[in-house]
Amino acid sequence: SQVARPDQQKKWLTPIADGSIRSSFIMTEPHPGSGSDPTMMRTKAVRKGDMWIVNGHKWFITGAGVAEHFILIARTSDDTRKGLSAFLFHRDAPGWRIERRIPIMGPEEHGGHCELFFEGMEIPDEDRLMEVGDGLKLTQIRLGPARLTHCMRWLGLAKRAMEIATAYVSEREGFGVKLADRESVQWLLGEAAMDIQIGRLLVMHAAWKLDQGDFARKEVSMAKIQVADTLQKAVDTAIQLNGARGYSKDTILEWIYRYARQARLVDGASEVHKMVLAKNLYADGPDFWRWG
Repeated sequence: SQVARPDQQKKWLTPIADGSIRSSFIMTEPHPGSGSDPTMMRTKAVRKGDMWIVNGHKWFITGAGVAEHFILIARTSDDTRKGLSAFLFHRDAPGWRIERRIPIMGPEEHGGHCELFFEGMEIPDEDRLMEVGDGLKLTQIRLGPARLTHCMRWLGLAKRAMEIATAYVSEREGFGVKLADRESVQWLLGEAAMDIQIGRLLVMHAAWKLDQGDFARKEVSMAKIQVADTLQKAVDTAIQLNGARGYSKDTILEWIYRYARQARLVDGASEVHKMVLAKNLYADGPDFWRWG
């Protein structure tokens, strides 16, 4: 709604908002194309009259197997900051294909993570989002809320892991003592509780900044790093406290454990977000710590 014309919203957004179809965002490419660095993008859209001709290769495109509407980011010039543009297309458009659904370590997303090829696909200029060269700006507008959506889901999973852990240690006894009464167990639960609460506060602060019209880059990066680490630590702690039961499929903990590993990778690896924070720290100086 922030980036589309009213006619585009009616055609492309309304069916998504009412739940009748799903969408997918197409950006990531295999080496030597763009991953965390969008300046490396190799998929190109070349203008020909009122059409754009797209050729390129994308992969790990979440939900592409079931999506009806797509947002595609492609290179339209060699300009460092204004070289990318965004386009809309329907899955029935000719000139592109899903090569495969990439097998992954964790539980599958609905529609999978797909590898795509574009071979002369034509997109009308009327289906371009924003201005030519605004693809990076659109990506920045999208990624902040998207990353926080991940964080919210991960916090829910971390809390569920802790619920399973606390229920088990409250019942299980060893050597005449309940696990919940052992100081070593209490340390693990207390640390997990603290990490989850820190994550919640960082997410809420980042969401508030986005509501003020800010890109909230450093706030979102802090939230994503913290919550991704928290999820992995929380479920690992829960499995450890459940013992062999935690390693089995009698609980959902093994599912969460496999799912959690992606958290430090998707929508920017943790290392990239730490790099963003360091750059902001140098650029902002004392203002880096300013509230509001």
